[in-house]
Amino acid sequence: MSGLLYRIGAAAATRPWRVIGMWLAALVVALGLAAGSGGKPHDDYDAPSTASQHGTDLLRASFPTLAGADARVVVHDPDGTTLDAGLLGTVQERLAALPSAMVTGPPQMSQDGDTALFTIHYRQPVADMDAEQALEEIFTASTPATDQGLQVDVGGQVSENLQKVDGQAEAIGVGLALFILLIAFGSLVAAGVPIAVALVGLGIGGSAITLIATVTNVSSIAPSLASMVGIGVGIDYALLLVTRHVEGLRSGMSVREAAGRANATAGASVVFAGLTVIISLSGLRLVGLNTYVTTAFTTAAVVIAVVLVAVTLVPALCGLADLRVLRRRAHAEMLAARSLARSGAVTAAAGYAAGGAPAAPQRGLTAAWARRIGNRPGPWALAALTILLVLAAPILTMRTWPQDAGSQPVDVTQRRAYDLITAEYGQGANGPLLLAVDLAQVPQESLAGLGTTVAAVPGVAAVAPPAIAPSGTVAVIEVVPTTGPSDAASSDLVAHLRADVLPPGVYVTGTTAIFADLSDLLAERLWWVVGFVVGVSILLLTIVFRSPVVALKAAAMNLLSIAAAYGVVTAVFQWGWGTDLLGLPHSVPMSSWLPVLMFTVLFGLSMDYEVFLLSRIREDWLATRDPQGSVVRGLTSTARVITSAALIMIAVFAGFALDPDVTVKMVGVGMAVAVLVDATVIRLVLVPATMALLGRANWWLPRGFDRMLPQVDIHGERFGHRPATDSGGDGGSGGGAGGGSGGRDRDRDDGNGRDGGISANGGGDGRGDGNGGHGGGAASRGSTGGGKGGGKGDAADREPQAAGGGPAPGRPTADGGGASQGASPKAGGTNHHKHPSGTTMAGSGIPTQVSTDPVDQAAKGREFQR
Repeated sequence: MSGLLYRIGAAAATRPWRVIGMWLAALVVALGLAAGSGGKPHDDYDAPSTASQHGTDLLRASFPTLAGADARVVVHDPDGTTLDAGLLGTVQERLAALPSAMVTGPPQMSQDGDTALFTIHYRQPVADMDAEQALEEIFTASTPATDQGLQVDVGGQVSENLQKVDGQAEAIGVGLALFILLIAFGSLVAAGVPIAVALVGLGIGGSAITLIATVTNVSSIAPSLASMVGIGVGIDYALLLVTRHVEGLRSGMSVREAAGRANATAGASVVFAGLTVIISLSGLRLVGLNTYVTTAFTTAAVVIAVVLVAVTLVPALCGLADLRVLRRRAHAEMLAARSLARSGAVTAAAGYAAGGAPAAPQRGLTAAWARRIGNRPGPWALAALTILLVLAAPILTMRTWPQDAGSQPVDVTQRRAYDLITAEYGQGANGPLLLAVDLAQVPQESLAGLGTTVAAVPGVAAVAPPAIAPSGTVAVIEVVPTTGPSDAASSDLVAHLRADVLPPGVYVTGTTAIFADLSDLLAERLWWVVGFVVGVSILLLTIVFRSPVVALKAAAMNLLSIAAAYGVVTAVFQWGWGTDLLGLPHSVPMSSWLPVLMFTVLFGLSMDYEVFLLSRIREDWLATRDPQGSVVRGLTSTARVITSAALIMIAVFAGFALDPDVTVKMVGVGMAVAVLVDATVIRLVLVPATMALLGRANWWLPRGFDRMLPQVDIHGERFGHRPATDSGGDGGSGGGAGGGSGGRDRDRDDGNGRDGGISANGGGDGRGDGNGGHGGGAASRGSTGGGKGGGKGDAADREPQAAGGGPAPGRPTADGGGASQGASPKAGGTNHHKHPSGTTMAGSGIPTQVSTDPVDQAAKGREFQR
């Protein structure tokens, strides 16, 4: 995969306008199709196999008026004056004349006569309606009341299904992200690349969501969640690629080479990180609800679009920008170095390695912090675990309930209608229960007694007379509880009626009963989702990192950060610690939709940071076999990019806390907290502490497993900074021998792109066989012994380059064979490919540069080919 990504990146940087034009055309086409043929999101709360769904299906079959959506129109006189009957009759006639609407009888009057409640039933389900248009029609029909100075508000499914997307949260997140990127890169051009990638990916992915909404029901929360994830991962992925590209430029690579290397290394991590997000989202299918299935594949569509845009548009934009992605001072220095290189005065930018990335930094606050943690890992790990458990503690009191009008902000019509109904008719009037009676099992003459029995149950405020369907096979009885829909007592009442009061053939349904069943179903299915996502992620991480220990540790840390996020959301919303700050008038339960949504999205996003960090640590581990030093250097080299990425994620998610929808607020707060915990407590404390405790056991893999697992290179190990390696070229072979003592680990190269190198402490030998020619060179990966190699190889077509892409005087002395300490890349064979960067990378035909810099003394005396 890394080889393919290298070629894509190099080609995009070479021909940037073609790639940019392609994506701009795709964006215009997608936006045009969405504007002309796109649909609108609608919620589908059908929950097959639940008790309430049986009752709903029974009523839909026998009561066509109950099969569609409903709206509850509240007319209220703020002065407390009794409403005029003639005016109410006019309003009723106008409401009854609405398309596909039926008003069920005269309005229900409040005790003091200053409020009237009209109930409208539509023939279509709410998922098939244009909620915005229906709401506008209701307000137009109610103008006789509003002209008299009366208050008119609308509750019920029509208004509660209306979702307004104003783009405010997205704009705030993008603005904060741009500010952070400017600080991180010090270049407006470099900061603009991730923003451009995120916006293009989100535009195409968002257009796909509207097109999907034309053929199926898409959850109303799906666009907001997809935007949240798309902006976050789009900026993060592009940030990682631009950072690697800048490192390549500063190491003396040409723009083309830096773009290709960045795509081969960081781009491979981006693809894998996107895959983990998609796998996590696929777990939503196990819930069995259409609203989750659509949320999963619409959000996944945005992630796929963002990944494709990132690995193609980032190298194109970087190629177009040339050296302008660097800070002003570095830009000037590199321009000067490029000028000198063209005149043959220098061969590389001073102070940097030429093997793909600068030498891993050993100084700085992050390195000092990691070493401090590594010196005493036990106490630090215990302290971090304690903090996470304290943050997660509130989940022991967590109660879930689906979003309803009672949890909405006070300035929306559905919430005002909810409050008026509560004040004038009682809390239970907002969520009446419906008893669907199958008259084939319950005699019609027993309906009166059934109503009397239910009315005597504690928690029941009123019971309406039964209504018989025209078919005579089904009856419906309306029951008004004393408590509101989101009150735990209402759920307890539903359970009590089903278990102890109602005979077989009577089903409790209605909004409150449906929501209670949904909460129970989601709580049960959450564990199915957790098991699937965690299991698949552990398997995938084991394959990629060749270590079950690292995979299990990463999964455990992700679970801890998600648990901490659950706890904070419970404290903020259910305990009411942050409701005033978030614009809510009172505390609300955690949305039933939230635990599953947060888990799937956060597990994938948290795994992104694990992949970015562990890729660098593993890269250093392969180079040095130094378990503690590799953690320090890996943390230090990724500190800036992961910290910047985390800050951007937090800014984007926190922006969504301003969304008027309560569920979106909860998701925004929860995800911001999880990323904050992940970037501080997890990455800065638990990762170095646990890896220091485990030492070499971090990378333990049984021999049998090693042979069973497929070889997957998502780290771009052939392209990144690594020690001396003996390898065969494309269509050729490389070989060498190193002397010394110790064991050996020999890999053969069959000439098809795999490395033919050795890895030994003290010595070893490497051998490569190819079909096109012969080449040789010494090779000893991490070897302390000397080595030499010789062989035949024609390097006439290979001309190394200096900083900025100009030709460097002279050839690397290792090419063509000869004595060498450490190792020298060697390419040979009959197939020659001219590249602007010199010799050929191990087993791939991809160019690399050979450094003659001094040995890096920081890695315990081991020699590096940089």
